[in-house]
Amino acid sequence: MHALYGVSGAVVASTAEFPSVSLTLERAATASGRAVTPRWITPEDGRVTPDAVSAVLDDEVVALAVSHVDFRTGYRADLAALRDVLGPDRLLIVDAVQSFGVIDADYSVADVVVGHGYKWLRAGRGTGFAWFSPQARERIAPVLSGITGTTASGLFVDELPAPAPDAKAYTISVPDTLAAGRLSTGARDVRDAGVAAIEERVSAQVDAVIETADRHGIAVVSPRDRTERAGIVALAPEEPARLAAALANAGLVVTARGESIRVAPHAGTDAETLALLDETLGAFGKESFIVP
Repeated sequence: MHALYGVSGAVVASTAEFPSVSLTLERAATASGRAVTPRWITPEDGRVTPDAVSAVLDDEVVALAVSHVDFRTGYRADLAALRDVLGPDRLLIVDAVQSFGVIDADYSVADVVVGHGYKWLRAGRGTGFAWFSPQARERIAPVLSGITGTTASGLFVDELPAPAPDAKAYTISVPDTLAAGRLSTGARDVRDAGVAAIEERVSAQVDAVIETADRHGIAVVSPRDRTERAGIVALAPEEPARLAAALANAGLVVTARGESIRVAPHAGTDAETLALLDETLGAFGKESFIVP
């Protein structure tokens, strides 16, 4: 919201984005009297590729807002390639919710990186973070700046200090210290384990889930190339609701979204859990019923 409410000009985004991107962009456009203008794209399979973005670029486009990893398919956008297509003068605004902590990526190619701690960082809800490059601070107005986002060093009255010259300008109030502590602990654990090591472990787990789905004839709509995915495996069974129920009854936690089922193994997912997934998928469609 800080990034999208504070820019002026056309912002490219996919219609298939999670609402935290698409809805926020539309609300920003409405609130600004269309000073912010969505430049919607609907790429094949919802994948925001350099070619899809390049096709709509013109002098009016000032930014691209994109999820690093698509929440439906698990597709990983190539941030470096998107940066090259945008050039140095447009902003790259990245939602890193589904990637931060499990993808060893160079996030510095972006101008804004936002995320939270209740997925891969395991820090619980109420834990969020945002990083703004110097260029982003210069070009994104701190519309939602609060009392902590000023040049003042303490409480101020009878004056209206200017926004801070750095990313502090986008803060609204003092943070929840307990939430900040949880976020810090989650980030520390990831740092200590090493993102590259976590990514390798998660990739192996994803390989196992895909292999299991293939063996049992369950369609997989996620990318298979490790460079194009993170920790999400999207399954497209013929009867998604019934499979979701079967998995839940077996004690497996998945996310059912419309016609697909999202499976997201963690680095700590054990062999017993993967075996349970194998057993449940193998039994799916073969249940017998006793009619009294």
